[in-house]
Amino acid sequence: MQRQSVARLAGHGRLALAELPPPYLAPSLHFPSSRSGQSSSFSSTAVAARDLNKNRAVSAIHRTGPRYPLSVSKYPLPKPVSPEDMKPRDPNPNHGLWGFFPPNHEALSDPEYDMDFGRPWAIQELREKSWEDIHSLWWVCVKERNRIATSNYERERFKPGYGAHESEERDNAIRRTMEAIKYVLRERWYAYEDAKRLHAKGYRPESSIESEETL
Repeated sequence: MQRQSVARLAGHGRLALAELPPPYLAPSLHFPSSRSGQSSSFSSTAVAARDLNKNRAVSAIHRTGPRYPLSVSKYPLPKPVSPEDMKPRDPNPNHGLWGFFPPNHEALSDPEYDMDFGRPWAIQELREKSWEDIHSLWWVCVKERNRIATSNYERERFKPGYGAHESEERDNAIRRTMEAIKYVLRERWYAYEDAKRLHAKGYRPESSIESEETL
């Protein structure tokens, strides 16, 4: 059949046999077409079946909405208040969010401010503190580390080229203080567990004191 189709094209004078391209480059010239004379369509899905899909053409990437109204379409959407219509607010100098910034309320702290700190708290000093003092000191350290993280973020964004070393030194001192706080609290927790075990065994401090007084 391949030879007959090639001979028929060459006999009609359309293309010479030598001018025909090889079959792997132009198979339609070497092989006869189907009886219908048309190839199959691009999509084998029927048109009626495609229209039954209600979510067709709805794309979040292209921001195309649904083709049918939703249940909330009859309600008007709220609109934000324009800056001209907003009431002015008095700035609060004692707002809690200022704790994320240095005292000068600047996003990026100065190297002089970051280097102005003392040594970390020692474990021996924290052992003499009460639970309330240790609790307050812990959250002071957390607040200061949040402030340092804010300055580091602004430093990466602006890239001023200074202040990274001073900020890291201050952060290391605060971290050593927090590690010492956890060490002291761990000691107190072990002491509390030991006291519970002794109490469960019947040990009472009053009995030991009385026995020492009799001696």
